[in-house]
Amino acid sequence: MLVLTRKLNQTIVIQDNIFVKIVEIADGSVKIGIDAPKEILIYREEVFDEIQKENKRAAELPQNLNLSDLVKGV
Repeated sequence: MLVLTRKLNQTIVIQDNIFVKIVEIADGSVKIGIDAPKEILIYREEVFDEIQKENKRAAELPQNLNLSDLVKGV
């Protein structure tokens, strides 16, 4: 893991098209802005973890199960 120190309004550049800027520092937290191409997916870690759990759960469903069966509680 690369660890960098940045001050307010300073930016980190990833490759040549992702910019991470320190927008605000207050009350023990840091607000960052991310400027990246639309095709780059960006998630908070807790949201990403929930997406991964849901994807795993969906992958474990029987392949021949119909959506109407889920509604009926099969």
